[in-house]
Order: sequence, then C-alpha cells, then structure tokens
Amino acid sequence: MVTRPRVAASPLVPRPRAYEQVLDRIEADLAAHRLRVGDRMPSERDLALDLGISRPAVREALRIMEAWGTVVQGTGSGPDAGTVLIASPASALTRFIRLHVLLASIGATDLLQARIALERESTRLAALHATAQDHELIATPLTAMDQPGLDADAFNELDSAFHVAIARAAGNLLVSELTIALREAMRPRLLASLQAALDLPGITRRLRADHHGIYKAICQGQPQAAADRVEVHINQFYGRVD
Repeated sequence: MVTRPRVAASPLVPRPRAYEQVLDRIEADLAAHRLRVGDRMPSERDLALDLGISRPAVREALRIMEAWGTVVQGTGSGPDAGTVLIASPASALTRFIRLHVLLASIGATDLLQARIALERESTRLAALHATAQDHELIATPLTAMDQPGLDADAFNELDSAFHVAIARAAGNLLVSELTIALREAMRPRLLASLQAALDLPGITRRLRADHHGIYKAICQGQPQAAADRVEVHINQFYGRVD
C-alpha cells in the first residue's frame, strides 16, 4: 500500500467584513478619479445593491468614514442631503492619537520624541515659508500670553494656539496636520502639569521667553535656530511631563 504524503490544508483567507467592501470600493473610485473631494457619494441603496450587502453595512462604513474626517453626512432632502466627500484629517488624527495615548499604547517617551521631530520640522518650514499674515497669526496668541494674571487653563489654550499657528505656517499640509494632532492630543496632559505647578508665574515666564525666541527666529528667517529653539523649549518643560 502506497502511502501518499498528506498535503497541509491551506489556511482559510478571512473574507472582508461587509463594511470593508464599501471602504474598498470608495478607495478604488478615488484612485481611479471616479470620485473626488466635494463629490456626493452614491446612495446607501445603490451601494448596497452594487456590492450585494445590507444597507446597515453601508451605514457602518459611512460612519467610519465620518469619524475619519473624510465624509460629511447631510439629512433630509434637497441640495444639502446625502453624503459628501471632504478632506478634514486633523480632528480624526487628534482623536486617534489621543485614544492611543489614553490606552497607553503610545509611550510618553515615544510621544515626546515624535513631537520634537514634528515641531522641529514645522518650525523650520515656518521660518522658510511663513508670510507676513502668518507672522501676525503666530503673534496674536504670543501677545495674549504676555498679559499678567493668566490661569493655567487660559495659558494652555494660548500656548496651544501659538504652536498650532506655527504648524499651519509650515506650508506642508501633512506635517502641519500631524503636528497639530499630536499637540492637541498632548494638551490635557500639559494642562494637568500647569495646574499642578507650584510656581505657575515662574513657569509661564520661562515658556513665554522661549516662545518669543522661537517667534523671533521664524520672523528673521532662521530655520536652524527656530528648530533648535523649539526642541530646547519642548525638552525643558514638556519633557518633564509624565
């Protein structure tokens, strides 16, 4: 009797879940330029029929895309009804990073190093590309921070606005959005540190001095100095935030 060698069964390839079929379809349409930002998406009914899935599965996919900041859903009828493709990644990135920070899947050291890398680049680019209007937008929270008697909450809001304004002046959308998302995700932790500070006026005085130095380097078109200053600024205070 000849014994035939047993052939190992090939592992089953899991079928994509129904909502993933919708996401794959939208990605394919975007890649083929059949859909663009601002276009109205096919209706739930049409997508369900075309893909052979249920309308609840289509709705699940659209909710996911809305959370990603890639669609906005209108209600009712008329010109504002339906689902429209948009490009608004900042809020989705911020929520994503914040959740992973809270879940401790991103360590504090990794978070700090990522922020330094991104803010060095966004500040360097701002020194190269910022316009006179960008300078004004950066200066607005900087001036407001110089007001005496600010509490931790008010200072933290202005501090965030200052760094966000620099990121927006970078001229690189992806660098800007990633910088803003990471900065916003860290904001609650930074606020808690300010609120617990025994010498809040002393800390804010040092932070304001850093901010003015960064702003001066940006306005004078000194990219290396601006990047170096923001790294020192982050390390000196934010590097001690647990």
